[in-house]
Amino acid sequence: MTAKRTFGLIGAALLLQVPLVQAQTAATPAPSQVETFARQTVASGKVPGIVITYAKGQAPMTVVSEGRMADAATAPKVNADTLWRVYSMTKPITGIAAMILIEQGKLKLDQPISDFIPAFKNMTVLVDPTKDLTSRPATKAITVRHLLTHTAGLGYNVVTKGPLLNEYNRLGINPAQVSDSFEATARPARPATLEEFANRTATLPLIAEPGTKFSYSIGLDVLGRVIEVASGMPFDSFVNTRILAPLKMTSSYWTVPAGEAGRLADEYMMVGGNRLPIDPGATSVYLKKPSFPYGGAGLAMSARDYDRFLHMLQNGGTLDGVRILKPETAALAMSDLLPPGVDKTLLAVMARDTGVPMGFGAGGSVFLADQPGGAAKGTYGWSGAAGTFAWVDPKNQVRATMMVNILLGELGLKVPVRAAIYADLAK
Repeated sequence: MTAKRTFGLIGAALLLQVPLVQAQTAATPAPSQVETFARQTVASGKVPGIVITYAKGQAPMTVVSEGRMADAATAPKVNADTLWRVYSMTKPITGIAAMILIEQGKLKLDQPISDFIPAFKNMTVLVDPTKDLTSRPATKAITVRHLLTHTAGLGYNVVTKGPLLNEYNRLGINPAQVSDSFEATARPARPATLEEFANRTATLPLIAEPGTKFSYSIGLDVLGRVIEVASGMPFDSFVNTRILAPLKMTSSYWTVPAGEAGRLADEYMMVGGNRLPIDPGATSVYLKKPSFPYGGAGLAMSARDYDRFLHMLQNGGTLDGVRILKPETAALAMSDLLPPGVDKTLLAVMARDTGVPMGFGAGGSVFLADQPGGAAKGTYGWSGAAGTFAWVDPKNQVRATMMVNILLGELGLKVPVRAAIYADLAK
């Protein structure tokens, strides 16, 4: 073969390959806005890892994961099956458990909870919550609706201040587990059963008259006891058998089994600008049975499992042929259940980053107007103390979950993650 012909063959081959290389380069998709958001969030040092799942309609769930389960370079990468402490994202699940009983006629939305917990029969209300524990008789009864919507007048040791907070701490009214060091002081004072927890709570005065003020509270924890009595079975067993098992939420735990500890992300807290581990997954307090099941903050779950819960609500109460609620009951749960004329000052503060007026349904907030370019009126969901966040938008048939692990950190992730998801879905 001559040199000229050899050169010609090589040149032809190169010419044939160049378009192929260009085509391959052109076919490489640019990162989605959600992927970019996740990468930037981890790269900024805000979190060691993040998992975001989202879907529209019945399309397969999109999973975006970035980073690791802990700061260590050898820690496993996060994924849709990593376990996270969802804290207050337990509240909507407890709310839906109550709605199951309402649908069955075992509970009524405006039924006094004293029908199930007699200790709540004669409640008192603080005259001046900032001053002392002087109280007067309540003129209204606490109802199931009030517990679902944080309008019962109950407190919460994460928001309550003054003399009532001191009483909550003295009586161990702190239904959550955080770390071994927290449990060392909290558990000895905390009631050993859900029944005793509810009865102790009933001995304390209320912050406000029932049904008059949104006050973020232990209402969903007390509701756990109502569910227990109304259903005739332990609260956690009811949730397990009526929600988790039917929906095949096999990675949702009140107590994480020892064999699953390798999937549990480490939990951190920001202290003086430094991220400190407070509950390593390998030795987590979640591997030990809690004092009782916490309806307001008790579950550790995967993003995949929480998506299944949201998918059921998106479908009007059913998933994969299994019905949890009737469509009308699911719609009621995700509607604004706040009593008429209620003071929503605190709720407005908590929802200020949404830009829309907010109501409250069965354990989760509800959009009362469309968010321009984002979630629609009727969007229902809530977030957790460690930065987790989830919602379902029935009108647009969108659902989304974000999992991270920084306790009580002001991460500023809710607004950009929601914007990124709707932007990507609009393409």
